Amino acid sequence: MLNPSQEDVRRFFCSVYAKARAGYALEAIEMIASQWMDEHAEYHGDFGDVEKALATVYDARPGGVNPFLHLSMHLSISEQCSIDQPRGIRQAIELLTNKRNSLHQAHHEAMDCLGTMLWESQRTGSPPDGDSYIACIQRHATKD
Repeated sequence: MLNPSQEDVRRFFCSVYAKARAGYALEAIEMIASQWMDEHAEYHGDFGDVEKALATVYDARPGGVNPFLHLSMHLSISEQCSIDQPRGIRQAIELLTNKRNSLHQAHHEAMDCLGTMLWESQRTGSPPDGDSYIACIQRHATKD
């Protein structure tokens, strides 16, 4: 899935949820997704019904949460760290994880940085700035 649609993403997470609950073997990327899904029991209802998941429109206002976007960001950060792309992401996440004593918390803070980088890229029409993304995560890792 190099350029998945919203429907593709939702079907993927619903499928992983169903396979994991049924005890079926998971592919590597599905295992990572399932682990993050387990960290977010509050979203399990969103993953249990694929037709409802495809039909739901999530609130984009501050405080609104799209569980599929949220889990996609966890998965993206995990994949970025696994290949250290952008260069330095693995170390930045490790520093933030050590600072917060929680990989989960580190991911949530990195999501703010990732979202900002993507928003800036869309706003300006320029490529995503990996250096500013890493710098943002490093700032989180060094603040109290």
